[in-house]
Amino acid sequence: MKHIIAMGGAEYSRLGRPGNTGTRIVCVSGDVVRPGYFEIEVGKVTMGQLVYEMAGGMKFGRQLRAVIPGGSSAKVLRADERFKIKEKQPDGSTIEREIFIDEIPMDFDSLAACGSMAGSGGVIVLDDSRDMLWALNNINEFYAHESCGQCTPCREGALWMKKITDRMLLGGGVMQDPATLKTVADNIAGRTICAFGEACAWPTQSFVEKFPEDFAARATKSAPPPLPPEYTPEELISEEKIPTVPLAHNPGWEKAGAAGTI
Repeated sequence: MKHIIAMGGAEYSRLGRPGNTGTRIVCVSGDVVRPGYFEIEVGKVTMGQLVYEMAGGMKFGRQLRAVIPGGSSAKVLRADERFKIKEKQPDGSTIEREIFIDEIPMDFDSLAACGSMAGSGGVIVLDDSRDMLWALNNINEFYAHESCGQCTPCREGALWMKKITDRMLLGGGVMQDPATLKTVADNIAGRTICAFGEACAWPTQSFVEKFPEDFAARATKSAPPPLPPEYTPEELISEEKIPTVPLAHNPGWEKAGAAGTI
């Protein structure tokens, strides 16, 4: 604060990029050599400079797999993605440019254009040794615990997502789990009083979308029968195969057939 007062507001506003002025503190954690806090000019430092120069690069020669750029609620970005951002030119015109993850300017507008957000400035770096299902489950546990419980979608949905990723990690994943996770998350975002709903939904939405291979590999069992006797989570984990059974003899179910839809 004393530096801003000493240099004056007009001078301070020249730091950073137009529309994203000043400095901010970002916290880099995860699979980097030198995790820590760094004060940067907003937009003058790229993701690559932050991760590879300021934070020392990846540990033990590993490869970058993903970055969560704005705290655990920010949508995850894959290292091999390409992002399109719009840049204002000196003559006032705007051009669209495709960039790699290490070229993303660390400012609010650029990260939003890439499908995530600058958020709290908590940059979480994940290397190629990380199981993305484990990473999401860790986040889900936090949000399930932190939900105040006032709004039903968040109170119930955050816990459902945690229970599903818990079970998948333990070997009880069924084929419908990735789709179910996305459906639950979609029904939380935008349906709560405060932004905590989006905070707990966005990680699930983005992880399932960006890393389908990780989730499909842990969701290989057949769905349990739609009617009792129901399978407990423990049974889904312990049983190697889930047997399918004919649906109940009911005119409606007779028409439904094996797909279970009428």
